[in-house]
Amino acid sequence: MENVFLDIKDTLFNITEKHKDALDLLVSLGFEKLKDESMREVFGKSISLETALKLKKIDVQVFENQLMEKMRETKDKNGDSSIHKGSIKIVGVLPCPVRAPLTEGFEKWLNEQKFDFELDYEFKAASMGVDWLVDGLENKTVDELPDLFISAGFDIFFDKKLLGKFKADNLFEDITGIETYHEDFHNEYIQMEDPNRQYSIVGVVPAVFLINTDELKGRKIPSCWKDLLSEEFENSVSLPMQDFDLFNAILLNIYKIYGEEGVRKLGKSLQRSMHPAEMVKSHIKKQDRPAVTIMPYFFSWMAKAEGPMKAVWPEDGAIISPIFMLSKKEKKDKLKPIVDFLASKEVGEILAHNGRFPSVNPQVDNRIDKKNKYMWLGWNFIKEHDLSSLIKECEALFNSGAERE
Repeated sequence: MENVFLDIKDTLFNITEKHKDALDLLVSLGFEKLKDESMREVFGKSISLETALKLKKIDVQVFENQLMEKMRETKDKNGDSSIHKGSIKIVGVLPCPVRAPLTEGFEKWLNEQKFDFELDYEFKAASMGVDWLVDGLENKTVDELPDLFISAGFDIFFDKKLLGKFKADNLFEDITGIETYHEDFHNEYIQMEDPNRQYSIVGVVPAVFLINTDELKGRKIPSCWKDLLSEEFENSVSLPMQDFDLFNAILLNIYKIYGEEGVRKLGKSLQRSMHPAEMVKSHIKKQDRPAVTIMPYFFSWMAKAEGPMKAVWPEDGAIISPIFMLSKKEKKDKLKPIVDFLASKEVGEILAHNGRFPSVNPQVDNRIDKKNKYMWLGWNFIKEHDLSSLIKECEALFNSGAERE
């Protein structure tokens, strides 16, 4: 029996909206207020499933088992029109600044739809990491995989032990309908559309420099990535090592352009790693203040204009970690409206305006100066390399450079 993918933090209202059988089960367990539609909305939106089950001293796993049994009964009753055969599962890891507004927008849109299938979705913040997603992908068959994925980063999507192993099987298809991406990502120096039309991209996370001018001590403000690899910036740069998606993108792009020695030199530049929210306040600390901090573009806006911190968009391009979206080809009829929403101008504006994560949708105003370029790994490079293995190699090179005598 397929898992129902319950989010115990979700409200009773949302649970009963997504799982119709859950309503009868909850009522039978003592939540009689849910029988009244108006009370279901008022009461149901005020309490999470986790809290509700605790109140009744009901184990979550017991509840899930009971719900799956109830869904089995529905399956038997409906024959081949099984609720599970028609179910759709979505999982996503969203950048922290946009997770809440994007989830809210998705749920608002979802409440206006009338699907003839069950829809389970789980959007988690990037700060929670991706171990939960990786654990859910290892040793999965095609049928056991969720139907749609959305997340930043290269590792999960191209790791041959994870989603990468299905690439050769042509399991996924870009059904966004966007033939040509936003001019920021389709121009004379960059074309981000997947030529095989398997992988979709909805936006990017750009990495920029935040310069502490008080710590330059006579050095010129670095204007490009090569500047950071010079001897004068050894032990002077803070890197987003806790943001695996962006850090991996930086390692791969430096390797592509500057080779193994470039990655070692990047390691030599390392002073320390901080969370971006800590980085913008690093000038306040009395010691261990990096001259340069590499960070997502969003966090650079938190720096005060009158302070010593100066944001610099690299002249050779902000290295980007793409926000990929993968959708199963065999489920495209059901997925199409969901994909259309996630690739829409509305979602693009949430990414670009709320999070400073530029969208590939050509209708979105990304509010980025046209002179600013992006550094993209490129599909040819992706095709020619085992990215998961290469990331590990780059980490070893970086660490060898970062070692201090």
